[in-house]
Amino acid sequence: MKQRKIPMRKDIVTGEMVPKQELVRIVRTPEGSVELDPTNRANGRGAYLSLDVKVAQQAKAKRTFDRVFETTLTDTFYDELIAYVDHQQARKELFADEQ
Repeated sequence: MKQRKIPMRKDIVTGEMVPKQELVRIVRTPEGSVELDPTNRANGRGAYLSLDVKVAQQAKAKRTFDRVFETTLTDTFYDELIAYVDHQQARKELFADEQ
């Protein structure tokens, strides 16, 4: 059987190409708001971030998404992002043990 192609995306903080499943998408909607996109289907311009808390903390320290989306984001957005990434990373580790 032919192997399926794994979609790759670039992590906006580290610059590494990573399988899309190991990233979270952050999107700027056409209305101008910036939000998390766990479904990877929201309309707007997207950027990807690794599911790694250290990388999310780097993004907050460097205000990466402020520059990428040319807007000013609150610390609350970055805190929510770090919490989401931490949760997803914990889920990934938990369910990896079951397989």
